[in-house]
Amino acid sequence: MDAFNDFIHMGGYAAYVWSSYGIALLAFGLSVVLPLKEKRQIEKRIRRIIQNEQSSGSE
Repeated sequence: MDAFNDFIHMGGYAAYVWSSYGIALLAFGLSVVLPLKEKRQIEKRIRRIIQNEQSSGSE
């Protein structure tokens, strides 16, 4: 159990190490989530444009 505690405490640098891991994990997560969110928004805009063109073309 001491080895695990030593690992968690990182020789007194735990705050720096674990916050760095957290920031990196957040950055990786955002690099996946934000493009997917933008893709959905673009797809909605394209669908709206297509619907507008179809409705204005049928008049």
